[in-house]
Amino acid sequence: MPDTVDALVQDLSAKDRAVRRAATEALVALGAAGIDQLLPYALDKHPMNLGREVQSIIERWGDEVLPRLRGIRRTGPGRLRRKALEILVDLGGQEALNDADRRAVERLVRIKILDERPVKVPFEAGRWLAFPADRFDDAVSALELYDVRPATTVMGVAAATQATDCLDVQDSRTATRRAYRVFITPAFENEYAEGDIKRWRMLWGNSFLDELDGFELARELSGRCGEAHFYVLDPYNGSESWYVARDGHTRRAYSTYAYPQFEGEPLPFEAWYTENADEDEAEAYSEGVPDASTAAQNLSVEPGPQLAEDTYDHGWLATTDPAVPNSRFKGALPI
Repeated sequence: MPDTVDALVQDLSAKDRAVRRAATEALVALGAAGIDQLLPYALDKHPMNLGREVQSIIERWGDEVLPRLRGIRRTGPGRLRRKALEILVDLGGQEALNDADRRAVERLVRIKILDERPVKVPFEAGRWLAFPADRFDDAVSALELYDVRPATTVMGVAAATQATDCLDVQDSRTATRRAYRVFITPAFENEYAEGDIKRWRMLWGNSFLDELDGFELARELSGRCGEAHFYVLDPYNGSESWYVARDGHTRRAYSTYAYPQFEGEPLPFEAWYTENADEDEAEAYSEGVPDASTAAQNLSVEPGPQLAEDTYDHGWLATTDPAVPNSRFKGALPI
């Protein structure tokens, strides 16, 4: 079998698409019995540089390969143990790990968050809630979050925006409901933020905010935390939105494709932009500030790199269903 596996893996890089497809299907057909021969090719430093293709073949074997991957984690060979761990989590989430590996991952997270400075949250695109940092417990309660656990920022951002961030589960009556995973950032200080609140946290979770309506979530959150914001940067559709809610009511809102675009009276920070707009900007700023990132910079906190001296505490992962802990979500996360 080793000779056969070697030949098939080499065919994965063939110029002929039909040859590549045939090699892929032949390797998949080997099933979990081929894991020991195939796994070395999935290593990031393997000279053939076919890790992604090989890992996708292993993942197509599904649950049948989990026992052998756990065996490699226990007894080696040592050079394969890290990749075995990654694929285990990709296939089954942390629930696929044994107790020793789960404890090791949790211990590594605790170590990493001690000196994770500076941190960075995505700036180019996304959607996020912002709420006062000192109202963390209120926010968790208002949004009905569960299994709240420490997480590094790089881990949390990947969990909420790149990996699987929602899954469907069935109850005893076979009714289906959806559970979401979200990431709450460390607290970030913005001394230029309008008003008395200078430290804010952001909540990221694309599916959660899209499917449950980030505007409504911000309004509900403000009822418990006093104030909450929702921001959207959508370069794909050429649109931006920002929304401020206070004490459960809309205070100010802007959205590119809404009519009218602005809702509520202008906030104090907007007056400066209206008064200082140049000739090209005068029309855009005539009613207020249409830029979500500018609003975030003046009202709470803007995504992107955060200065170490302005960062407090650490991030948190959470889910929206008490029966669905973080360990149920599949996909290996960077730490």
